[in-house]
Amino acid sequence: MKRKAKSRKKSRIRLLHQYYSYTGFYKFVWKSIKKAIVPIVLFIGALLALDYFVLDIEGMLVTVTETYSPLGIISVFFVSESLLGLVPPELFIAWSGKSASPILNLSLLAAASYAGGIVSYFIGKGITKIPSVHEQLEVNMAQHIANTRKWGGFLIIVGALLPIPFAITSIAAGIIRFPFLSYLMFGLLRFVRFYLYALVIFEMV
Repeated sequence: MKRKAKSRKKSRIRLLHQYYSYTGFYKFVWKSIKKAIVPIVLFIGALLALDYFVLDIEGMLVTVTETYSPLGIISVFFVSESLLGLVPPELFIAWSGKSASPILNLSLLAAASYAGGIVSYFIGKGITKIPSVHEQLEVNMAQHIANTRKWGGFLIIVGALLPIPFAITSIAAGIIRFPFLSYLMFGLLRFVRFYLYALVIFEMV
């Protein structure tokens, strides 16, 4: 019985591997990683250049921390993450590193990003009830929606971990009515992304 169960598991994994190979999932992930590396390197380079030649980044972050309340900053980030990820999360991660409670504020930022993704999911779900807007988004986000239909949870995992707007993935998941509980589970990897990035960014600022 155990051997049969193991062979079934292997067969299922093999079939999934074949499916993701044939549909181009691995190529998509590799392209996304390559695209993600460029903005990360540019961000780090720009941060170092600004800090060295133009202004004191550390001092600026301290000033922001002293001027604005953590609640206000996290609220701005939540709105950004709910509306197509308008501001790079890395800026907010850098801010949390200079705040009075770095780990707490980092965790709150991750929670705000996660909650923003949920808002985006319901925006996507609600959009389907407005035919004209739905049709426009179906055209503008055609590839992303098609990919979400093909790869489902794995694409949400990629969106949660890589530096691509998580809101877009969430909206696409809402449009195709991806199971909400599964979306919540995969979206938790957003926390992993923030903690991993903080390991690098906290050392820089």
